[in-house]
Amino acid sequence: MNKLDQEEREILEAFLSGNVKRSKDAAETQERHQEYAQAMFRKDARINIRLPSKDLRGLQKKALAEGIPYQTLIASILHKYVEGRLHEDGG
Repeated sequence: MNKLDQEEREILEAFLSGNVKRSKDAAETQERHQEYAQAMFRKDARINIRLPSKDLRGLQKKALAEGIPYQTLIASILHKYVEGRLHEDGG
């Protein structure tokens, strides 16, 4: 098992001790997130892109470490950037 940070340990302890309760809007939240996931994984467009082979190899290594296809990793990176959840590092 991976090492947990303090917040993750607290959540796990609360869950294991039975102190975690469902929120009143859990069903709505779950439904909304399922819709997000379906929209994210809907693949309705195809592109071709040229990359330096060094970058492609790097993406493939990272995808292998994550246990996902490299095309999925690339799509995820692009999606996060478009959604404003991925930003360039200042350095």
